[in-house]
Amino acid sequence: MENNLDLLLQAKKGDDSAKEKLVEQNLGLVWSVARRFTGRGYDIEDLFQIGCIGLMKAIDNFDTTLQVKFSTYAVPMIIGEIRRYLRDNSTIRVSRSLRDTAYKAIYARENYLKNNLREPTIMEIASEIGMEKEEIVYALDAIQSPMSLYEPVYTEGGDTLYVMDQVSDKKNKEENWVENLALQDAMNRLNDRERHIVNLRFYEGKTQMEVAQEIGISQAQVSRLEKNALRVMRNYLR
Repeated sequence: MENNLDLLLQAKKGDDSAKEKLVEQNLGLVWSVARRFTGRGYDIEDLFQIGCIGLMKAIDNFDTTLQVKFSTYAVPMIIGEIRRYLRDNSTIRVSRSLRDTAYKAIYARENYLKNNLREPTIMEIASEIGMEKEEIVYALDAIQSPMSLYEPVYTEGGDTLYVMDQVSDKKNKEENWVENLALQDAMNRLNDRERHIVNLRFYEGKTQMEVAQEIGISQAQVSRLEKNALRVMRNYLR
């Protein structure tokens, strides 16, 4: 099996056979990502095909001069392509009972954090709301699908706040958002306030309410500024 970097270098020079080999060698990576999205009403083969589009985009856009493994760059690209597909083609609705369980868990977590000044464990949340920890984990995972996270919670002054705005985004803290590839340049396109909000939300994992309290504006304003910042960055990174 040839090295990914060698094949990438050949593919960059227009070698189609090298690109084909690169795709073949990384199909297992696509399958492993696609399986994370099973159980949402979509055929695994369809998710795999969409993931392959993300893989090919990763091959086309990967910078071979950076000291980053190809798989580290490719995985977020594959995930992003599948999430985009789910968002654009979503026919799934999380059941009312699952949403209720998730909202109870989120509310219990916020209360616990306020009273104890630390994050509760799943067991502590389960004890607080009188449910099994497995039920809570399943419900929280269910509402993290793209559609449920975009469900509106309330509107203030024309600005709609969504479920995703109420939950700390710890996954982003772990993924480092595509290993800083071109990200710093995109961040530099933001003004100081927008850059500060993005840092607090996606690097420190704070909720919009926590960000609003820290910088002294309303949560609706945080939501509006965050959405604008992400739009600017997304347009730059395309």
